[in-house]
Amino acid sequence: MSTIETSDAVGAVPAAPSEAALMTQMLAGFQISQALYVVAELDIATRLAEGPRSPGRLAKETGADEDALRRLLRTLTPLGLFRHVGHDTVEVTSFGELLSASHPASLRDAALYWMQTHYQPFSELLGTVRTGKPAAEILYGKPFFEWLAENPERAALLTGAMANVTGGLRAGMFDGYVLPDGKLVADIGGADGTVMAELLGRDTDRRGIVFDLPHVVSDAHELLRGRGLADRIEVFGGDFFDAVPAADVYVLSYVLHDWDDASSGTILGSIARAASPGARLVVIEAVLPEGDAPHLAKMIDLTMLAMLTGRERTAQEYEALLDDAGFTVDRIVPTPSPFSVIEATLR
Repeated sequence: MSTIETSDAVGAVPAAPSEAALMTQMLAGFQISQALYVVAELDIATRLAEGPRSPGRLAKETGADEDALRRLLRTLTPLGLFRHVGHDTVEVTSFGELLSASHPASLRDAALYWMQTHYQPFSELLGTVRTGKPAAEILYGKPFFEWLAENPERAALLTGAMANVTGGLRAGMFDGYVLPDGKLVADIGGADGTVMAELLGRDTDRRGIVFDLPHVVSDAHELLRGRGLADRIEVFGGDFFDAVPAADVYVLSYVLHDWDDASSGTILGSIARAASPGARLVVIEAVLPEGDAPHLAKMIDLTMLAMLTGRERTAQEYEALLDDAGFTVDRIVPTPSPFSVIEATLR
């Protein structure tokens, strides 16, 4: 029997990909991310979630070239996003539906946001590693958040993308978790109010504040009204580098990792000035594990390196950062998600 016959035999175990094949897949990753962006931008998964279609019909509905679209779908089918049924019909899989706008765990906004704002800066990553300057700043000529705020559509895309990503990754994170004692809770950098709504939705004895830049926090009004929380949670616009409202408990959810130690210290200083000794702080972040173990925070740290001056931190680094600002870490609570809850007290 020939080698080919042996390898094709029924029940034969497929050979594991070689290191060269794996490296090739990694190097070609940019092509797949762009293909997924096209799916999101043309809303292909959303249309297919309504029912299977032929590539020809999809092309007409999206204004795409039929041949090019067929080839795109053919490429993504083996990756598990779509499958062909019948002679000339394509349907979306449960995995591919994550790029549908109608899916409850949709990542469509994240795909649009990353490809429209992060993709080009990463071409300057070499410059970042050589100089320490964020690739986004090299490309855009200014800090990323400043560039983002210049365009309201970009800012809105950020809000949707963060809701996409953190909503999925945060699943189950607050199950069984109870905030430290305190009647008034302020979510600093609270964006659209999603985290505050989740924390106080079942905690009816507390009042809340969602605080963020005016153009960012504007969406919180509608979300809180929709969840019946507008009477207990107020919305304030402002800059956490200048001042924050007074409260008993402060929440910083996915905020500190956006900033370097000096800037993070300024944010924490604003809280320390507004709060009374004994006030509690709840920091929600992905804490970097020591050693070579895989963790989502290590990939997020690459994004921080290229896009912002921020960084992911270890437990010891968070303890030092908070200690310098006058806070003592009480405990770090792991969760079922990639994130942890760091509780601290203002001395």
